[in-house]
Amino acid sequence: MLDFLKINELDNVEVALRETENIPAGHKKAIKAIKKGEPVIKYGNPIGIATADIAEGEWVHTHNVKTGLGDLLEYSYEPEFSNVTPETAATFMGFKRPNGKVGIRNEVWVIPTVGCVNDIAKIIVNKAQDMVKGSVEGIYTFAHPYGCSQLGEDHENTKKALAGLVNHPNAGAVLVLGLGCENNHIEGFKEAIGEYDENRVKFVIAQDYEDEVEKSLEVLAELVDYAAGFTREEVPASELVIGLKCGGSDGFSGITANPLVGAISDKLIRQGGTSILTEVPEMFGAETLLMKRCKDEETFNKTVSLINNFKSYFIKHDQVVYENPSPGNKKGGITTLEDKSLGCTQKGGSAPVVDVLTYGEAVCTKGLNLLQAPGNDLVASSSLAVSGAHMVLFTTGRGTPFGAAVPTVKISSNNELYAKKKNWIDYNAGQLLLGKTMDEVSNDFFNYILDLASGRIQSKTEEHGIRDLAIFKDGVTL
Repeated sequence: MLDFLKINELDNVEVALRETENIPAGHKKAIKAIKKGEPVIKYGNPIGIATADIAEGEWVHTHNVKTGLGDLLEYSYEPEFSNVTPETAATFMGFKRPNGKVGIRNEVWVIPTVGCVNDIAKIIVNKAQDMVKGSVEGIYTFAHPYGCSQLGEDHENTKKALAGLVNHPNAGAVLVLGLGCENNHIEGFKEAIGEYDENRVKFVIAQDYEDEVEKSLEVLAELVDYAAGFTREEVPASELVIGLKCGGSDGFSGITANPLVGAISDKLIRQGGTSILTEVPEMFGAETLLMKRCKDEETFNKTVSLINNFKSYFIKHDQVVYENPSPGNKKGGITTLEDKSLGCTQKGGSAPVVDVLTYGEAVCTKGLNLLQAPGNDLVASSSLAVSGAHMVLFTTGRGTPFGAAVPTVKISSNNELYAKKKNWIDYNAGQLLLGKTMDEVSNDFFNYILDLASGRIQSKTEEHGIRDLAIFKDGVTL
């Protein structure tokens, strides 16, 4: 195994593959002298500006590099992309829904309209576990603190997020549990859900019944019967939607795990499938690479709005646009936001960008989609599920145990994390540091994903019963 890796021929730094020469693993070393004010180049692109003269062989990090990014920028459409070459379609075993969608799980979900009924929903779900039968794979609820005392767009975000879960094809049936006096009242929430099957989605308002738990269990029995009517069938991989996310990144994330997920995204899109890339603040500094891949000028303009609107969100709250990476990122070797973003956006592979989704918007265009959501792990992963991702592929260099409402696959960027946290990590991209080729690893991982989609295996988050929901909040609480 090499001590250092030069990622791109244009780079003036290389990455330590193990701690050596007083440079921690995942961190950068100058491979030639870099003068103060000159760009530091990694991934073939600038990741910052030298704040002091850096000698050949010197450690390159936050002590001698700063971001080179500004605030709002103007962009021009300069397309550079190749059309996707289709592949012979792979298949998986999924659940076909009457509305034409396909699920990779057949679960029954209890969705609280408001945080006030979270614990009632938990009581209901706990009492309902003996109802699980046939093809029904579990009964779950997703607690959240919202649904009341919210205004405007903030309230709309809550409705859109919860409606996205109600409409998610991984749920064979859904009980919507309301309180009765909340802002997100049932009749108004039905408008956010849109057209729905009354056999699949039912509603209980807790204040309307003497015993809301007893009533909910009666309704759940009907919903379980309905969901149990579905069975797995062979469907093409073109029906699969994957969400792309990273967190707890390190200096290897942009070398192993993120490029691996990018290869998977490309492979799925060649099958006619769909992927969704989010965490907009971690596109800053690499956004022009995505803009060049927009399929047309309309999509480019939507991408520009995605980037600049999110910067304006920071500015509106008097926050520094580039207050990133996190302390953990820096410890792992990521120096600036450009460094982080150029590694992060590799999860989107090389396919053209076909659409840009607002928060809570359902994905409807096959191919690579961009989605409005922050970098926060729980909020961004939840947003991917809300927009229709069947599973989230989550790369990490430091590890995290959380899980979204859908199977959340943890991919380690390094071998040490995989060896240490096998109770968290599903797949090891660190193999790429040990001589395995991207073709070998990506083919193996794609087969893993098809097995996961088919229900032959579960993610570690599913095994541990970890299912989190975090809704994007931006507004006043009354």
